[in-house]
Amino acid sequence: MGSERFAPPEGARVRIEIVEILGRGTCSIGLRVGDEWVVDSALVPAGMCGWAYAAMLPFLQPLRFGGSFPWEEEGEARVCCPDPANPVVFRLTVER
Repeated sequence: MGSERFAPPEGARVRIEIVEILGRGTCSIGLRVGDEWVVDSALVPAGMCGWAYAAMLPFLQPLRFGGSFPWEEEGEARVCCPDPANPVVFRLTVER
């Protein structure tokens, strides 16, 4: 049943978009500026880097459940992946 099992929707939908790649401007797994995903469950989106997703999870989950961050616009957060040589910058935005 593994791949046929789906997590139920929970919380708000959040759009994840790559807005910049610092350093040499290339991601080691081939992600590119403009790549997008929508999160609406507890599952990691297909094609998303696991390391990057782990870095954004502390921001993603509060956004999905109505939280915000005082240094960000309401309903948004920016997060970098943990690659110190080529950080990929993601913008998380709650879909309204």
